[in-house]
Amino acid sequence: MSSSTTQPAGTTGDALDRPVFQLARLGRIASRQLNDYLAVTGLKRAHAVILMELCNLGPMSQQALGERLHVDPSNLVAFLNSLEDDGLLVRRRDPDDRRRHIVEITKDGAERIPVCDAPLDVLEDQLFAGLNADEREQLRDLLARVVTTMSVEEPPPGDGGDID
Repeated sequence: MSSSTTQPAGTTGDALDRPVFQLARLGRIASRQLNDYLAVTGLKRAHAVILMELCNLGPMSQQALGERLHVDPSNLVAFLNSLEDDGLLVRRRDPDDRRRHIVEITKDGAERIPVCDAPLDVLEDQLFAGLNADEREQLRDLLARVVTTMSVEEPPPGDGGDID
């Protein structure tokens, strides 16, 4: 009697060729390299993302920032405390609702953004060297669509401290 394996329809036989595994691998590689590349800025990934979002979007409530970044409120407070201690952002009470804090990047914080852009550009060039400009834009659009259309609520990161 011969044994044969049947593959589900739509699979190629190599599990590592499946997009979900490729994305997971790329995510691990990008995450590790992102931390390494940002190390020269003196900022951790979470700090850089917070400053970049505040620079791009302007002041916002602490709650809105946490929701936008998909980070646990207690972890966000720790990130914000560190950035505030370094003079890179300020928090103030919302005059319309004293229970809320408004988070705003400082001049010193805004000056750190270009320092982050250079290593991020180098890393993106390295990661996507095999893609031309149109393909990079297409990849960005496809990834945005995948994230937008995910029907499952995003689970918290392993320790709740990561910011994508």
